[in-house]
Amino acid sequence: MDQWRVTALGDGAVGKTSIAVQFTLHSFTGLRSDYRRCVSQTNDSRRQAYDPTIEDAYRKQTIVDGSVCHIEIVDTAGQEEYSTLRDQWVREGQGFILVYSITERRSFERMETFRQALLRAKSRQPPLFILVGNKCDQTYERQVLKQEGEYLAQQWGCEFLETSARTGQNIEKLFIHLIRSLRMVRDGAELPPEGGAPRKPTGGSQKGSKKSARPGAKKGTCVIS
Repeated sequence: MDQWRVTALGDGAVGKTSIAVQFTLHSFTGLRSDYRRCVSQTNDSRRQAYDPTIEDAYRKQTIVDGSVCHIEIVDTAGQEEYSTLRDQWVREGQGFILVYSITERRSFERMETFRQALLRAKSRQPPLFILVGNKCDQTYERQVLKQEGEYLAQQWGCEFLETSARTGQNIEKLFIHLIRSLRMVRDGAELPPEGGAPRKPTGGSQKGSKKSARPGAKKGTCVIS
């Protein structure tokens, strides 16, 4: 059985925890950075408490392309005071999601900070990562255009996806695609020197992977459709 460790990086309150919870528990919890919020399910005895994360892990066993895999998602702190811990989180990860909120431009502008931390800690081996614009259901509060995310991913040579942890839009697709990419690297696909998306081995596409490359994009760059 495959075992993969995925690390989520990005500013606080962009929805990293909510993405992990939606994928593993198929539920949504809002997260505010200034107070603790408890969510109880009336038809379930489980009670979950959420506050700004320092480090947490969520685990799920699932099937991707007919093969069972175990995914551990490491949810990290985005606040700058925890930046000294970032290298450790990155060193232990195999795949990465760099998350910003489409409703908060500063979180998008700080993506380069997290990418540089990723490249620094993974200097011996290019990292595999996907750029994620979360909260795409909140279109009325959008501060970052989808085209801006696509363009940044093109510059970085990585893949890009907008998600909504609230509605579940593209959450499953995100992790399935990441696992497929990790398997490609394991099976011999190469990563660009600065990481990003794996280059497919010669002789065909990965089963079940649907991609549409942007005109003029670097090799290995795509928007997940």
